[in-house]
Amino acid sequence: MYERPFHVDDFFCFNNVNFDPLTETYHPAFYMPYLTRWGDICEIEESFGGDICGYMIAKAEGPGADRHGHVTAVSVAPEYRRLRIAKKLMENLENRTTNIYGGKFVDLFVRNSNSVARQFYHLLGYYDFHIVDDYYGDENGLDMRKEFSSGSKKKGKKKKTKHVSPEWYEQWAKNWK
Repeated sequence: MYERPFHVDDFFCFNNVNFDPLTETYHPAFYMPYLTRWGDICEIEESFGGDICGYMIAKAEGPGADRHGHVTAVSVAPEYRRLRIAKKLMENLENRTTNIYGGKFVDLFVRNSNSVARQFYHLLGYYDFHIVDDYYGDENGLDMRKEFSSGSKKKGKKKKTKHVSPEWYEQWAKNWK
């Protein structure tokens, strides 16, 4: 397996990865700004036979101390799980967040009920930052975060998790502008 940049035509070839019911899937138009603006942190893990094994769609956002990487989607095809592909994709994002974008942390959202993903992220050093009420419409989302110290990676620190609304995040993002 090898990694490569995510290309536009990959949207038509990664259904084997996206059939997982816990993978949030959006229209390709949603992802296009990611590929054009943050193409260096959106990547595919591909088999030597040409199968898409997994992918990462991410972005860098926020000013100053709020500069960070954000995981929009990371998923691995069922037949390629337990091969450390997701870990490799996450580590690549963390390195690029700090070394290219000067980010102070990486965050992501996950369904509260997705215990496998939550455990995986905890093993990577992410902690539960906020519970976002009704983030997925039918379910709360968990905002997980891994902070870095002086541009170098360190294990995420545990803080008290609080409930926030989706509107709270909208206001937080507006304050960047």
